[in-house]
Amino acid sequence: MNADAKALAASFDLEKLTPEFYDNPYPTYRALRENEPIKRLRSGTVFLTRYDDLVTTYKNTKSFSSDKKREFAPKYGDTPLYEHHTTSLVFNDPPAHTRVRRLIMGALSPRAIASMEGDLIKLVDGLLDAIAAKGACELIEDFAASIPIEVIGNLLDVPHEERGPLRDWSLAILGALEPVVSTEAATRGNKAVADFLAYLQTLVARRRAKPGNPERDVLTRLIQGEENGERLTEKELLHNCIFLLNAGHETTTNLIGNGLVALDRHPDQKQRLIENPDMIKTAVEEILRYESSNQLGNRMTTERVELGGVMLEAGTSVTLCIGAANRDPAQFPDPERFDIARTPNRHLAFATGAHQCAGMALARLEGAIAISRFLARFPNYAVSGAPVRGGRVRFRGFLSVPCALR
Repeated sequence: MNADAKALAASFDLEKLTPEFYDNPYPTYRALRENEPIKRLRSGTVFLTRYDDLVTTYKNTKSFSSDKKREFAPKYGDTPLYEHHTTSLVFNDPPAHTRVRRLIMGALSPRAIASMEGDLIKLVDGLLDAIAAKGACELIEDFAASIPIEVIGNLLDVPHEERGPLRDWSLAILGALEPVVSTEAATRGNKAVADFLAYLQTLVARRRAKPGNPERDVLTRLIQGEENGERLTEKELLHNCIFLLNAGHETTTNLIGNGLVALDRHPDQKQRLIENPDMIKTAVEEILRYESSNQLGNRMTTERVELGGVMLEAGTSVTLCIGAANRDPAQFPDPERFDIARTPNRHLAFATGAHQCAGMALARLEGAIAISRFLARFPNYAVSGAPVRGGRVRFRGFLSVPCALR
């Protein structure tokens, strides 16, 4: 078994992944963590799988840069995808990152998020009513994917009749972040950015003419900026509105879908949560750890730096494997076990340090309300056919999950 694990680690290539890996990457991650935790790939990228190495990288923003201009220029060329991914919050360093994050965090204050709970419960219950009327359910399309699109649509106050393209735009833009991007995927991604920008320009113009309530309308808050005069440029405003949708859409869809499938596959934990609904918060944290919605992050070294006993030269591309770190036995006892009461649970699903997810409180609220109310309404639900994975390594989730309500 040890020889097999060594061979698995030695042959790992992020650009040539197998169907078996997409179905279950965790044996490969374990083999890497145990045998080559700082793995230099054929492309020259260093692939990290240990929890402590990820934390060190996240927290050292001086040596490990999030700025993607150098990395994305050859990948995308002079295209809308390049402009978007080098302007959005997540792919920038301080001070630009700090300034944009502060404005977004101001719009996602604890008070603002708390005020969303009533509307979120109403939305989820409406979806559950529709599912009950049908008597069957496709977990992703009918439920998991419908929630974050509506939440982000409400945050930006996008009219309901104009929300149709949002999900496809988001999937196309995020799909172009995979390690290998086909010509077709790049074309879809660039068209999605261009179409999304064109739509946002009209939405922003309408909102400038007729502002909303900045306490509830994030777009109005971002347009108006801070009282001290701090504002986003027009380019920053548009691309960070796209970022808000993308950051809150697929990851939260995956959290809900992954969670309901994990509970179905672990009936003892499902029953435990049914009997103890107040455990939903720790259950959501365990879902985030066990099946992280976002599996990979990226940095680039700005200087020669030592990490985990290995010296990395300046200009080294670094891939942080969140999915592997979240199952590191050095941090999580019995990490392959799904335990909804696990505590402490300092997982890295939302990263850590300066780039910790700005919307994590909202994602947690969406996950808790969606999963707990689905379980209360349909305690005997069961996955009724083979779920279809999304076919991505960066974002781990399902495209479809047939579900019987019984």
